Amino acid sequence: MLKANDALLSARDVTLNLNGRLILDRVNLDVRRGEIVTVIGPNGAGKSTLVRVILGLRPLTSGRIERLANLNVGYVPQKFPQTANVPMDVKRLLSLTLKPSDQEIDRALEETGILHLKNARVPSLSGGELQRALLARALLRRPDLLVLDEPVQSVDFIGEMKLYELISGIRKTHGCGILMVSHDLHMVMAESDHVVCLNGHVCCEGGPEKVQQDPEFAKLFGPSAARMIAAYAHHHDHDHEPHEHHHHDHRH
Repeated sequence: MLKANDALLSARDVTLNLNGRLILDRVNLDVRRGEIVTVIGPNGAGKSTLVRVILGLRPLTSGRIERLANLNVGYVPQKFPQTANVPMDVKRLLSLTLKPSDQEIDRALEETGILHLKNARVPSLSGGELQRALLARALLRRPDLLVLDEPVQSVDFIGEMKLYELISGIRKTHGCGILMVSHDLHMVMAESDHVVCLNGHVCCEGGPEKVQQDPEFAKLFGPSAARMIAAYAHHHDHDHEPHEHHHHDHRH
């Protein structure tokens, strides 16, 4: 029987040595149901590598990963391999590895806001539309855990806000845990429950407010980062259409 505080996934002392270089150094991380955990850190900090190790896509040198039995994982990788000479449409993209019904495809695309693009060619999608299509594809797995590696690349600021709101909404609707990798500080702080600053090892972690006051955070991202985030968080809380404000009640 799963207790409420049991982790869907626990990484314990995860260490990775590659050709004599220490890429990950005794990293600990937990993701629970209904929680957004975000890993932030500079380029080369090992964020994507950590995700791949956690997902079992790469071996680790030492440490262990514990997962709930029969854990359903939806994964949106950082780079989706596109083959230009195979002009696939969105509907086909969603049924590559699964065999969803038309109804399931429609439901997933509707949830991610791109039902109208069902028959569009994948190469013609904008960055934000592709991310939404890949999210829809991950949702078809009915994930307990959704793993998103840099989900807002190549999206403008407004698109970014909308994607983060969508991700936050998915967590509420599906009750899944979400592990997200991002270099994008301002929004992450607004939407995450737990933030892990990674630079090979865990430099600091905790709730967004705690992390942005941590001297290690300022060391990694510069002293202006925390000030910038405070300003964004404020803007983020108060800049919604009237009918949208209920999204963020949980933070007051």
